[in-house]
Amino acid sequence: MDVCTLGDLLDAVGGASVRLVTAPAGLTAPVTEALLYDAHAPLPRVPGALLLAVGVRPDDAGPVLAAAAEAGMTGVVLRGAEGHAPDDVHGVALLSVDEDAAWHHVHLLLASAIGARPAPSAGGLGDLFALADAIAAAAGGATAVEDPRQRILAYSTVPGQPVDEDRRQGILGLQVPVSAENTEQYRRLFAADGPVRLPALRDGGLPRLAVAVRAGGETLGSVWVIDAGTLAPDAEDTLVQGASTAALLLLRARAARELARHLGDDLLRRLLEGTADAATAAQRLGLDGAVRVAAFVPDATASVPDAERTALRLLDVVRLQCEARYGRHACVLVDGVVYALLPAPGARHRALAEDIVARAGRALRVPVRAALGGTVPDVAGAAESRADADLVLRILDPDLPVAAIDEVRPRVVLLRLRELMAEHRELSADGAWRRVLSYDAEHGTDHARTLVCWFDAGCDMAGAAKRLAVHPNTCRYRLRQVQRQLGVDLDDPDERLVLWLQLRTLAGLRQATA
Repeated sequence: MDVCTLGDLLDAVGGASVRLVTAPAGLTAPVTEALLYDAHAPLPRVPGALLLAVGVRPDDAGPVLAAAAEAGMTGVVLRGAEGHAPDDVHGVALLSVDEDAAWHHVHLLLASAIGARPAPSAGGLGDLFALADAIAAAAGGATAVEDPRQRILAYSTVPGQPVDEDRRQGILGLQVPVSAENTEQYRRLFAADGPVRLPALRDGGLPRLAVAVRAGGETLGSVWVIDAGTLAPDAEDTLVQGASTAALLLLRARAARELARHLGDDLLRRLLEGTADAATAAQRLGLDGAVRVAAFVPDATASVPDAERTALRLLDVVRLQCEARYGRHACVLVDGVVYALLPAPGARHRALAEDIVARAGRALRVPVRAALGGTVPDVAGAAESRADADLVLRILDPDLPVAAIDEVRPRVVLLRLRELMAEHRELSADGAWRRVLSYDAEHGTDHARTLVCWFDAGCDMAGAAKRLAVHPNTCRYRLRQVQRQLGVDLDDPDERLVLWLQLRTLAGLRQATA
């Protein structure tokens, strides 16, 4: 599928709003999304992106332009760049907006245009613009196609057709202005079975002819035509036919989005399993360089009425937060665990995980845990990072809801040793550790815990006694009993090491504290 190009974007929003200063790569360069620049965060690698250089003056834009080029971006948007463009734009396109333009407004405008109007040959939502022009020409009035949330998906550009301020503002932000009067008109529209004629909302405005777009009882959006007294006699019939075509286009676009997401999810799932081609995955996911896997899961001990629905909601939270920081992002739900593939550098990964855990916990009303696997050189190592994250998930608890593999590696190693030892009879069935535990159970002694505290204190008697909150002579007596009655040679370093590992891993004993 083709993507939106720089030329397509300028056709949709260019002119007074966004102006092209220079395009070294031409107008056919792809534009994938619009990102806001954050001077305090590393620039993400998002090929084809437009970077909105918030807080950057044209005279100081050189480093940002160079970084954008290094990240594979298509262009940079600056305030007041005309006449002040740097001599070297490093091969990226440079666009300009007015000095008083609000960055959030510019971001909304560009992001909506990129998402709503791909290249004309791409079909889907791009065809809605052609449909809007066709309806406008046949009905005799400027036309707009909206989704159920009053976001403008497409609009006509037939010359000479009258428009009013509401249309201008709606197209500028790709969102119908909110008002009580608008809400009432939409209520009337969606309650009707056919076209509805609606009066102007304010002085200087123009009335509308509108119809809901439906498919199988589902409302997909609406089509609006401005009635400036020039509508054709069969305008209502034209509108009904146009709504039918719009329904097909919207369903097709939805299917294409769902298919793309499904394919992306399947690719990431295979990448995490180690069965995907790494080069293909890196290209399709837009991840070039070091990555790490983050894993998120609801607390298994919490009561969750609908575990599947909770996991899907967690996926939405993780995807939203990752996309807000890294743009288009790879997240997938596998066996109740949400995995996200995070690009390096990873200095901010833990903060992101903590933020997601807090947000998801509030939204889902269920505690959430997060684990960060190790950083690997490229996506080929994603399965290894995922394995690390899975291990970390298993040792998390309410006192440690978020952790990275490097922070808890000793505990992870002990976990794996316990599993390995439990799988092999010669490592777990017999030995001194079982004799010690049996003796404690039969005689009510505390020899096993005394041994663990002594080992953990580096075989220092005073340190072990402090951990046990007993007199050193008591600790010394217990150890003599272990040697005499149970035949454990505590002078043998090999026996000490094996006994300590078995008590810590297989018996799950930890030192006591005073």
